Amino acid sequence: MAIDANAYSPKQFMFLVAEQDDFGTHAADESSPNNDFLALDVDSIGSPSLNINQVLDHRTGSRVLQTTDFFQDNKAKVVEISVSGTANTETLDLLLSHITGDASVPYAVASNATGATFSTATVDQTGQQILSIVYRSPSSGNDLSFKDCFMTSITLNGDMGTEGGRIKYSATFKTGSIPTDLTDAQTSVDTAITANNYYMSSWDADDRIVAGVANCLVNSFSLTIENDAVFAGVTSTGYEQVARVGEISAIADFNIKYDANTDILFESFHDQVTGASEGATLMATDATPSDGEFEFKFASSVMTNVALSEGDMMGLDVSVKAVGAGIGSSTELFEVAC
Repeated sequence: MAIDANAYSPKQFMFLVAEQDDFGTHAADESSPNNDFLALDVDSIGSPSLNINQVLDHRTGSRVLQTTDFFQDNKAKVVEISVSGTANTETLDLLLSHITGDASVPYAVASNATGATFSTATVDQTGQQILSIVYRSPSSGNDLSFKDCFMTSITLNGDMGTEGGRIKYSATFKTGSIPTDLTDAQTSVDTAITANNYYMSSWDADDRIVAGVANCLVNSFSLTIENDAVFAGVTSTGYEQVARVGEISAIADFNIKYDANTDILFESFHDQVTGASEGATLMATDATPSDGEFEFKFASSVMTNVALSEGDMMGLDVSVKAVGAGIGSSTELFEVAC
């Protein structure tokens, strides 16, 4: 075989995601019109962590690893996929709906949220609960295709000193199923990358609230939502069951200006009362997160850190975590709109 003269830029690779109806069936192999592949706006394409099980210990009787000593299993493993880029409407609608299990804006998780289980018997999904992912290669016929994917974490962040406060994202996915194909035919793009971006500058002053303190001047923020997936029951095609049974959490980190509004946060942090909220956390244009704007709200929140942050102006690093209103309450733990 002769040397191939082609070379590719990393920017030629694309990251595609689609809703998947049936557990075990890649979206590209389904006929539903909802299984369209969306191209995410990514900064770079990282390699998936295949996490293949290998044993490379040589056996007694030889000082050398023989071919018969080598062991590899590609079924009892969890593949991890990470991606980061610029948040736009189409990206956030798909990913936030998936990780919260909520089909409408604002995407929310309630205080009485329960777990979810998916298995080989899971079919005809109407919500965005299972995803298929494709690394679209510029080399024809060499896409990397993964089915039964679950996003376990997403971080949304912005910095007024970087890209004018444009909202960025990073997301982590897991799948316990073996790849659909690592030399797949080139997958078509149904929805291309758009410029429907969001900016921190859209938030109103009195609706920038951190743990009950309004009119915060926010230099940067980071919102992390986690909803992990656990895999069980190995078969010839990988794990046959996936469950979301751990904690669903939302944590926000801020760098804000130290002033007469925010200097109270040290005392509030120190004197927090066990079993009580310090107040709502809100970044929005009004009191209620709504469609078409990037906004988020913790109805109740507690502070986990407050610290001085030196810069041209003194700032504060503040971390808050959303807390529920009770295990029997339908009050939202958190809401995110886009």
